[in-house]
Amino acid sequence: MSTPIDGSTTEPDHFAQGGELFGHPRGLVTLFFTEMWERFSFYGLRALLMLYMTAPLIADAGNPNPGLGFDPKKAALIYSLYASSVYATPLIGGWIADRFLGARRATLIGGIIIACGHFTMAVPSLYTFYAGLILVASGTGFLKSNISTMVGDLYKPGDPRRDAGFSIFYMGINLGAFLAPILCGLLGQKFNWHYGFGLAGFGMLLGLLQYTIFGKSIQHVGLAPKDRPKPAQVDVKKPFSIGYVVALLVLVLISVGIVLWLGINFMMPVILLAGMVAVLLTGMQDGLSANEWRRLAMIAVLFLFACLFWAGFEQGATSLTLFADRLTNMPVLFGWTMPSSWFQSINSIFIIALAPVFSIIWTAMGRRQPSDPIKFALGLLFLGFGFLVVAYAASLVSAGKVGPGWLIAVYFFHTIGELCLSPVGLSTMTKLAPVKMVGLMMGVWFVSISMGNYVAGQIGGEFVPTEAVLVGLFSKVALTVIGGAIVLAVLSPFINKFAAQRTEEGP
Repeated sequence: MSTPIDGSTTEPDHFAQGGELFGHPRGLVTLFFTEMWERFSFYGLRALLMLYMTAPLIADAGNPNPGLGFDPKKAALIYSLYASSVYATPLIGGWIADRFLGARRATLIGGIIIACGHFTMAVPSLYTFYAGLILVASGTGFLKSNISTMVGDLYKPGDPRRDAGFSIFYMGINLGAFLAPILCGLLGQKFNWHYGFGLAGFGMLLGLLQYTIFGKSIQHVGLAPKDRPKPAQVDVKKPFSIGYVVALLVLVLISVGIVLWLGINFMMPVILLAGMVAVLLTGMQDGLSANEWRRLAMIAVLFLFACLFWAGFEQGATSLTLFADRLTNMPVLFGWTMPSSWFQSINSIFIIALAPVFSIIWTAMGRRQPSDPIKFALGLLFLGFGFLVVAYAASLVSAGKVGPGWLIAVYFFHTIGELCLSPVGLSTMTKLAPVKMVGLMMGVWFVSISMGNYVAGQIGGEFVPTEAVLVGLFSKVALTVIGGAIVLAVLSPFINKFAAQRTEEGP
């Protein structure tokens, strides 16, 4: 018996029974393409956002495609607050899905809100610009953590295919991220910014269409608590009404709007504190065991190092984007100059090429593969190598613009680091999170990306196209993340011992 996308029918088994494809559950294909198109919409906007905000406000013969005319510092602040909100709201969306909607309905609702946000930004005005950012950030809160939760729920506990499945899922993310800067970047940067925003919304609609049509392959994964079969039933002590959820959604929209419109810097630390309080209160309400509290402690340690990683990695949308636009010679084909936004596809090209390799490696190694803390440390180390490369490239800008090969090398190292950390982080959340809090804890993972984006925006705001400033800026980032890799590698034996103790005691 199949299950419609709204989750109105249940099955007796807790895991998807839709068969397998290439050794993985068929539901992975549906979630792969849903996330691919959602990421197409997100990275389409990401490719254009800093360039649109810093483009001159007045149209003339030399500038037929006017932007908002913001200085880089103001643009970086707005970007950091928007990107932080995008990755902070999944904490709330995951909690609502755990307690009321279920991951499946929450994903559908989030996709609809995201599409509305992109189409709002397709209308040229400052008000629609901010309104669109608010809608995209809020909608992502419902979709981002919950679709990842469903990927984890396709696999039984202890299934060695889980990390490989997340690597495949991650390739879908980066297929969308590869296409978006090329298509949305070309349309927006070369013709009209708002055409690019509209194309991003169309991509989200395609994702929603296939998610609805092929939702039966997910079976009962991601159902609301009231619809789940008894073995998977979550014991929620206090029911929540639909009015409560609607009121909370309105509060999210208002909060994100205030952050973006007023540019309130201190709101991001407040969001982090609120997330910690939410985890503690939810854990106390659900009566977690001592072992489940220890799982949360392990997540907290990895969370801190993930924040450090994303603070460096997300320079790709701020300082590295400006470096590409202002200090890098763009390739010219038959008299046509490549848009600088296309550099944001390089990371995704490497991901698409290397994700299957990493998936094969993790699967072949099985239980002999490096521990999660060591994978995180490797991610930080390769990220640091990338910033050493761009720091050296910055030392050459006094003689003129540098060649594109430098940024290609930077993105290669960053991609290796990302594949060591990001899909593993997603998988780790589903392995360690208590079953009653899996959506909420997936939201916590995205809060680490939120905080990283917040810091990345602050760093990007310091961009000045001079050798002295940029060498110092990129060198500091490199030394910081490499130092973090060393600290985590030293701590890993203690974390691994703690994890082994947890495994012996059981869930």
